[in-house]
Amino acid sequence: MKSSGIGGQAVMEGIMMKNQKAYAVAVRKPNQEIEVKKETYHSFSERHPICKKPFIRGIFNFVDSLILGMSTLMYSSSFFEEDEKETKEPSAWMKKLASVFGMEGEAAEFAEKVIMTVTVCISVILAVGIFMLLPVILVNWLGRLISSGTVLAVIEGLIRIGIFIAYVSLISLMPEINRTYMYHGAEHKCINCIEHGLELTVENVAASSKEHKRCGTSFMLLVMIISMFCFMIVRVDTFWLKLVSRVLLIPVIAGLSYEFLRLAGNSDHPLVNLLSKPGLWLQGLTTKEPDRSMIEVAICAIEAVFDWKTYLQENFSDPTQRESGIEKQERE
Repeated sequence: MKSSGIGGQAVMEGIMMKNQKAYAVAVRKPNQEIEVKKETYHSFSERHPICKKPFIRGIFNFVDSLILGMSTLMYSSSFFEEDEKETKEPSAWMKKLASVFGMEGEAAEFAEKVIMTVTVCISVILAVGIFMLLPVILVNWLGRLISSGTVLAVIEGLIRIGIFIAYVSLISLMPEINRTYMYHGAEHKCINCIEHGLELTVENVAASSKEHKRCGTSFMLLVMIISMFCFMIVRVDTFWLKLVSRVLLIPVIAGLSYEFLRLAGNSDHPLVNLLSKPGLWLQGLTTKEPDRSMIEVAICAIEAVFDWKTYLQENFSDPTQRESGIEKQERE
C-alpha cells in the first residue's frame, strides 16, 4: 500500500475529500444529480509553523478536522432543508450582531461562521464530558472497593471504550446515520482502491475494503487506549484533580495518537498492521457497504481534488502490483 495523503469524511448524502489544501464536497441532491463544490482550506498550522511539529500537529489537525467537517456537513444539509431560503437568511438578531462588528453586507456569512463556531465548541465540550470525564465519575464510585490505581485506570479505560462503542452502535439505528456510515464506507473504499494500485472505477471501488488505517474511528480508539496508559502513569489523589488532569492531558494523548495513525497510514510493517487491527475492527460499526450511487459520489469528490491516474503511473508502474491490489487488501 502506498499512501496517497487523501483524507475525507462522510456528510449528509455525500462525501468530502481533502488533498493538501484543496477539498471537495460531492452531494447527491434530492433530484439525484451530483453537486460538487471545490474550495481551499487554510489550516491553523499554515500560519504557525510550530503547529506542524511532531506530537504538536496532532491536536491542531484534529481541530482543523472538526471545523472543516462541521462546515462541509452544514453545506451538505442545506440541500435537504424544507425552505432553503429561510435557512440561509440570517435572523434579525444575527443581522444586528453583524452590524456591531461592521459586517452588515456579510450577515449571512457571519451568521454561518457564528453557528459553526458555537456548534464545534458545544460538540467538543460534550465529547470531553461524555468520553473523558464521565468514566472518571463512574470509576470514582468504585474507588471505595478497589485500592489499586492501575486496576482503576484499566476499568476507566474500558468504560470509556464501552461508552464509545455503545454510542456509535445506538446512533447507527437512525436511518440517516446508517446512510452516513454507508457513505463513510464509500470514502474508505475509494482511498483503498487507488492506494492499492487499482483504477478508480465503480467495480474496483466496490471490491475494495471499507476499513482504512487512517480513519478517524481508529484515531478515537487510539485516544482511549493511550489515555488508559497515560492515566496509569500520571496519578493524582483527589477526585477534582483527576478531572482536571483528564482535560489537561488531552493534547498529549491526541498528539501521540495522531503520530501512530500517521505511521500506520504510511507503513505495511507487520507489527504496525497488528496494532492497527482493533481500530479496523471498530470501523465495522462506523462503516457500512455502500451502494453504487454512493460510490459514484465518492469518486466525484476524489477526482475533484486528486489526479489518481498520475498517482498510479508514478507509484504502480509494474502491472503486477495493480493486479494484486484486492488480494493485498484482503490480507490486511
